[in-house]
Amino acid sequence: MKFDVIVIGAGLAGLVATAELADAGKKVLLLDQEPEASFGGQAWWSFGGLFLVDSPEQRRMGIKDSLELAWQDWLGAAGYDREEDEDYWGKKWAAAYVDFAAGEKRKWLYEMGVRFFPVVGWAERGGYLAEGHGNSVPRFHIVWGTGPGIIKPFEDRVRRAMEKGLVDYRPRHRVNELLTENGTVIGASGNILVQSSAARGEASSRETIGDFEFHAQAVMVTSGGIGGNHELIRKNWPARLGDAPKKMISGVPEHVDGRMLAITEKAGGRIVNRDRMWHYTEGIKNWNSVWPMHGIRILPGPSSLWIDATGKRFPAPNFPGFDTLGTLEAIMQTGFDYSWFILTKKIIEKEFALSGSEQNPDLTGKSIKKVLGRVLPGPTAPVKAFMDKGEDFVIANTLPELIAGMNKLTGENLLNLADIERQIHARDREIENKFTKDLQITAMRGARNYLGDKLIRVAPPHKILDPKMGPLIAVRLNIVSRKTLGGLQTDLSGRVLDTSGNPVPGLYSAGEVSGFGGGGIHGYRSLEGTFVGGCLFTGRQAGRALAKELE
Repeated sequence: MKFDVIVIGAGLAGLVATAELADAGKKVLLLDQEPEASFGGQAWWSFGGLFLVDSPEQRRMGIKDSLELAWQDWLGAAGYDREEDEDYWGKKWAAAYVDFAAGEKRKWLYEMGVRFFPVVGWAERGGYLAEGHGNSVPRFHIVWGTGPGIIKPFEDRVRRAMEKGLVDYRPRHRVNELLTENGTVIGASGNILVQSSAARGEASSRETIGDFEFHAQAVMVTSGGIGGNHELIRKNWPARLGDAPKKMISGVPEHVDGRMLAITEKAGGRIVNRDRMWHYTEGIKNWNSVWPMHGIRILPGPSSLWIDATGKRFPAPNFPGFDTLGTLEAIMQTGFDYSWFILTKKIIEKEFALSGSEQNPDLTGKSIKKVLGRVLPGPTAPVKAFMDKGEDFVIANTLPELIAGMNKLTGENLLNLADIERQIHARDREIENKFTKDLQITAMRGARNYLGDKLIRVAPPHKILDPKMGPLIAVRLNIVSRKTLGGLQTDLSGRVLDTSGNPVPGLYSAGEVSGFGGGGIHGYRSLEGTFVGGCLFTGRQAGRALAKELE
């Protein structure tokens, strides 16, 4: 078959781009090194949160949002400071994306059958001034069906195109080189890997059984980031965040290795913002791992007491759910690569959610009955499983027992009972009346002014050492690798640019490998709900632009 386009990577961005190209009548070769079980890539594992602006869901919850407020928040989070060079296209992509999120994004998805959970989440709350980092209002819209729910309409479109002969999908094809002729990318070559029965996320064999070489009018790279490659993460780790963690757990499978970045760079593409990345601070080791060092992120409400490895409470605004990278920097400045939550049973049953489709079977399975069970007393079943089986949890009836268990877990004996007891008593005294100078308590009370938080997300403020709220719980929090914020620099058509700022003929990119647009749409920080959304937007933009170019 003669192909118009080769798309490298069958993750969400690749599926969206392929669907758009096929809808325009183009013949697409879709290559991926993993087995067909991993069709859809990392978005399948996601919570399915999407950043939307002034949506019907927001309005029903009494949230007043606008394009202007969202752009203000985006700029405060991004902190672009390389606008004449590395941030030039990322900022243009950001403006287009925020406009998309405030405009046709929801309608486009809704027409493909995507629906949303009615309660809008409030992620990355910031805690700074109006022009600083964070979402001023809740914008995190959870897809009904989570990650699999957002993949399905695009998988269906691609499979229909396969039936029509417009898409040739070839798993177990690992690209080693982009082929060029007189500076134009004309195809791709690599190895055919042995067939594998590995399930989604599991390691698959790298044994080769043959080679391939394909040609097309254009090649689009949609191969994802570097989150599974700890060596590359450490190599690019920014000094502003302190030393790179000696220990990390992985929020993505090990095949998310970033190898196509170097391959595309060799073909003339430019990588920018290598030092920008997004890793979570609230990681726990999965007791039922799918891949090595499998980490799950806690999506916390604002009430847990957050202390460092030595037992010191983090200062404002390093509260749970407020500023991911700010807290990562604070943790790394301690000289340790872990920290702790101390909380109560009352807090965990209301405020602990776990990121990922597999950790939210009620939302993933679209079960209204099971979702309604979240308002009942007690933690959700996945959280309870971690409490019972997870190695990072300590549960005790008294504070001395809790601290002893925490010291035993790490084997470092860094935590002093008297110091921690003093800090908790000081915090608990602030609960006794409606006035407080403790900004975390102010934030907790402020969060409950939002109906969504009051109903399912934020526990009523109470004393941590109140025995009626117990038992006490401590959770060791690991750094969990996740997203690449830099990447291949692209213009608004998804064309990959070279070091002179000119498009590399025949070369396009979308998704995380392009920094979710322009080599860094987020700048330094994410407002959340923008990673899956970035794959959708860049895949759509690049697919449509390339289809038009090929006309």
